[in-house]
Amino acid sequence: MNILVLKLILAPVIIGSASLAGRKWGPAVSGWIVGMPLTSGPVIFFLALSHDATFAYNASLGTLSGGFSLVAFCLVYAWLAMRFNWIVSILGSLFTYGAITAWMQNMTFPFVPLFLAVFVVIVLGIRFMPKEMDGDLVESKPGRWDIPSRILIGTSFILFLTGIAPFIGPRLTGLLSTIPLYTAILAVYAHRQQGSRGAIHVLQGLLHGLFAFLGFFITLCSLLPHAGIAVSFLSGIVVALLAQGGSLVAMKQRGSAL
Repeated sequence: MNILVLKLILAPVIIGSASLAGRKWGPAVSGWIVGMPLTSGPVIFFLALSHDATFAYNASLGTLSGGFSLVAFCLVYAWLAMRFNWIVSILGSLFTYGAITAWMQNMTFPFVPLFLAVFVVIVLGIRFMPKEMDGDLVESKPGRWDIPSRILIGTSFILFLTGIAPFIGPRLTGLLSTIPLYTAILAVYAHRQQGSRGAIHVLQGLLHGLFAFLGFFITLCSLLPHAGIAVSFLSGIVVALLAQGGSLVAMKQRGSAL
């Protein structure tokens, strides 16, 4: 199958399925779902198909490094949302994300220390999120173009990033694959419709979902240099799903609006 056709089929299916699940089960689950590598995973997959294993491996390391930026984005948005509106919150969090990503472009870490550092940062991110607030979330009905617009944005981003990958190199491609497109959309929407509490639930869900992101890429980095694409990605998906199940249990124990 032509790689472009595969992109146009796979990306909308993944994005649409996750969006429908999040709509059914609430903002925390929305964030938890988009914590999975829904854009970064397909990006690396298509890079592995189009380039060699070394390129895909280096891009995977770049994506892992993007975990620092994602956690910072969540913390900054959540704490700003406690006092400011969604405009200030999204601008401040995106600026922080961009600054850390730019800094990480010039930093390289060995694989194992990088994995451990990202794991610790995710745990600390969950620990330092704003405390649970009292009151019920306000229910709101999404617009009819909500999911189609997410599919369009996400698919376009995957096509764009994999298209420019040969020009910007594997590390920057990997870093940019973690741009929090869906998280920003979900957090802003929840913030506008449900107040700061809704946005914080989305971001708490994302941080718990990042364990699946971490599990996927630790598996991918371990197997890509030695195993084939199919074995590497299938193994990564299995590990991500197991990690996602464990994080769901942790969310329930913390009572994150499930």
